[in-house]
Parts: sequence; C-alpha cells; structure tokens
Amino acid sequence: MEDGICNITASTPEDLPPAARLLLDRFQEERVFAFFAPMGAGKTTFIQSLCACLGVEDQVVSPTFSLVNEYSSPQGPVYHFDFYRLKNAEEALDIGTDEYLASGQYCFLEWSEIAEPILPPTYVKVEIRVDENNGDRHILAERFDARRNNSRNADPMAGKTGPASAVAQHRLKN
Repeated sequence: MEDGICNITASTPEDLPPAARLLLDRFQEERVFAFFAPMGAGKTTFIQSLCACLGVEDQVVSPTFSLVNEYSSPQGPVYHFDFYRLKNAEEALDIGTDEYLASGQYCFLEWSEIAEPILPPTYVKVEIRVDENNGDRHILAERFDARRNNSRNADPMAGKTGPASAVAQHRLKN
C-alpha cells in the first residue's frame, strides 16, 4: 500500500458510511480534510458520513451561508467549512479559518480551491469524481505534505488503477 493514498469507489449512498470509516482509519493522524469536487458530487453527503463516524449527533448541513458549522463529537468540536461563496483565501482568513485549522480538531473543507494557499503543511486532499456512465463516486484521498514537496496539481489516480497498483483501492459492495 502506497503511503498516504486511498482510493474508494462508492456505488450507492449506503456505501458512504463504510467509505468514511476507511478514510478515517487510513488517515488517523490527520485532522484537516480538504474536499475538491464539482457541484453535486456529494461533498456534503460524504462529510455527513464522516461526522457520523466521529459520533456527531447534530444535523450536518452545508454551511454555504454561515461559512462554518461547528458540531459536537466525543473527541471535541468538528468544524465544517463551505468556501463556495468566497472570492479568495484572504476572505477565509477573515473568518479565522487559520485558527480552526491549527486547533487540532477535525476540519472538513468544501470548495477547498479557495483556501488552498492557507492550508496547513499537511492535510488530506479528498477528490470526489462522478462516473458519468453509472453514477459511481470515486473518492481519492491523498496525504499532502508540503515538506515532502508533493504536488497539489498531480493526479494521483493517473496510472494507478490496475490490479498491480500500490494504491490502496476499495470497491464497496452492499
């Protein structure tokens, strides 16, 4: 298994809770998860499953207008951001995003492209791609570490889908 990469295929909404558990287990030490996906790909729905795995009992909804929601969990607060309406990273700083990210608590960020310049040196980049043929969600998570100089623009899925791949791949079945 290649260090720091997890590739999961979810075919139904029922696949998301086990996918969330796999992701949290794979990246146990990480607390910042930056989501990159088109509108309607399922960012909020997947974050709902992640929060449920963390024991959040609050209703998890996209903070499109509030920009950040705080949920209670047995491990402490969980922060959920939606940067869709922001124009740049400076606006994310204006709401104290840097302090949330440095808190050591779980932070899930939707529309992370906006906040990329202020993300911490290490975080988990989560891409959700929708298969237009069957609607499957391909969830690719990669540990980003600026100290190792891995590229945020690299496509970790490229060339790593065959059975001999070193990437941790999971296809969830009901």
